[in-house]
Amino acid sequence: MIISIPLIAIIIAIAACIYASYSDLRWGIIPNKLTFPLIGVGIILNGIYYITTGNLLLLLGTLIVTLLVFLFGYLFWKMGAWAGGDVKLFTALAALIPFYPTLLNYQLFNITLPITASYPFPLTLIINSILSMLPFLLIYVLFIVIKNKKYLIGELLSPVKDYRKNIVLTLVITSSVTLAYFITPHLPFQILIVVAILTFLLSLIISRLPNQVKAVLISLVTVFALIHNLPVTIIGIIVLFISLTVFGVLRVLLTSVSREALQDDYHINELKEGMIPAYNLYENDGEVYVDDKRFTDKVRKSVKTGDLTHINNSHGKILIYNRAAGLNLEDITLLKKLVSEGRMNDNYRVKKGVPFAPSIFIGLLISLFIGDLAFILLKILNAVLY
Repeated sequence: MIISIPLIAIIIAIAACIYASYSDLRWGIIPNKLTFPLIGVGIILNGIYYITTGNLLLLLGTLIVTLLVFLFGYLFWKMGAWAGGDVKLFTALAALIPFYPTLLNYQLFNITLPITASYPFPLTLIINSILSMLPFLLIYVLFIVIKNKKYLIGELLSPVKDYRKNIVLTLVITSSVTLAYFITPHLPFQILIVVAILTFLLSLIISRLPNQVKAVLISLVTVFALIHNLPVTIIGIIVLFISLTVFGVLRVLLTSVSREALQDDYHINELKEGMIPAYNLYENDGEVYVDDKRFTDKVRKSVKTGDLTHINNSHGKILIYNRAAGLNLEDITLLKKLVSEGRMNDNYRVKKGVPFAPSIFIGLLISLFIGDLAFILLKILNAVLY
């Protein structure tokens, strides 16, 4: 029984995440009837396990880790980054699996998995879940575009249609890599990071040259690269062109297409509790304003103008905040009042909350069977650089 309790906790955690993912995708919620009992079940199971094994300090550690995860999640909820159900699901998983389970160690290609970090398992779970959000977001947005907003497909494929630009950029980078390859041996430090920086700087310089000069330089360097090593140069050009095109599609998918696909306009009377505002709403001198600019746009404007106040540009008293918890009854009542007073249009934009439970489920599987992605990436980076 003692040996089976951690396995039972893992099975319960996986089953709970499967149901939470289904519920979040189907209805947009992670029910309390799932998460609250799980917290109690996790504490009881680990209580029995650590008491029977005589590890009372680990039982205390379980309670502390569970509390810390809840406080961490509560902070993110207050900041508007997580919904309440996400916080409670993370808390439940922390109660079920507070520390790395040792019964899942195995060998793959002479590597012992999972690769664990020094901090508690729930922190690894949070990190992996956040990193897993990107691929899930891509699939989720793509699904919405194909199903409901096919007019966005043209915008999504715009990087593919703009192939001339990618061809030029491919040849610029290829020329820069070729030049960096011959310059690096004459530098005091011949490491990958130096080559990368040199390639980046050369790409910037070549890109800013007059078109005719740039065309001549690129042609000469590319021909030289082809003569020097034909297979590598051709393969490099093809891979780079494909990578730039894919990156362009991903960039559009994550910015303009994602923003349009995940947002819809509603009449005020159609708003419901839990709907997430697409922007902040402010009041200043009796006038109502919206702040719908992205954080990256604000940073770009601050860098361009040299005025850092654009990053946190306040429009006055905040009325509605675009937090993950969504609109409440008081918010909706206020919006109706503003419309009736003629201070704003009968039109309000809300954004779809991207279900986070599937990413938590993916993060759990990665944490259990592969390890801490951040720790693994750090080890790979150290191996490459040193």
